[in-house]
Amino acid sequence: MAQTIHSYEPRLGHGLAHDPFNAIVGPRPIGWISTVSADGVRNLAPYSFFNAFNYVPPLIGFSSIGYKDTVRNAQETGEFVWNLATFPLAQAMNQTCAGVGPEVDEFALAGLTPLAADLVRPDRVGESPVSMECRVSQVLQLQGADGQTVQTWLVLGEVVKVHIAAHLLKDGVYDTAAAEPLLRGGGPADYFRIRPEQLFQMMRPR
Repeated sequence: MAQTIHSYEPRLGHGLAHDPFNAIVGPRPIGWISTVSADGVRNLAPYSFFNAFNYVPPLIGFSSIGYKDTVRNAQETGEFVWNLATFPLAQAMNQTCAGVGPEVDEFALAGLTPLAADLVRPDRVGESPVSMECRVSQVLQLQGADGQTVQTWLVLGEVVKVHIAAHLLKDGVYDTAAAEPLLRGGGPADYFRIRPEQLFQMMRPR
């Protein structure tokens, strides 16, 4: 049976109540990124355009719409830390979305504990069960197919140290669902979390 399809060209508008793009490409893991300014001011912000991109070396990245404090700090210092945003930390993570000035420490704003990293200057989120210390490998201003740059920056970093709460390791295997990671959906306020009952396994064909 043929489906009824809603089609549109993004440049002409989607014709819907809310842009579906980031709901279709989702839910997405959250890049909860901590940085420190050249002057030593802590910064912590969540980014919904985030993912892992390579195994060896391990590379992760986040995209910022607008040249925000996180991008500036990462570019100036060459370092950032990714912290896993979990369901128990949802409200604290949301607090770090606040549009505050660069002089504001979002760790303090959200009541979070800064924990010194081992190899980079930015602090880890002490309450987060997983964090990755990163050194910046590339900062790219994105562009459209026409070659025109847009006001969005992609920050890529090499993971130089990983911290995992021991209770999330079961027989040497990381238990994704046990951490209850938050994922960003579409709409103005949609989030999801992973639960154990959602797990299914499928081996690659040989």
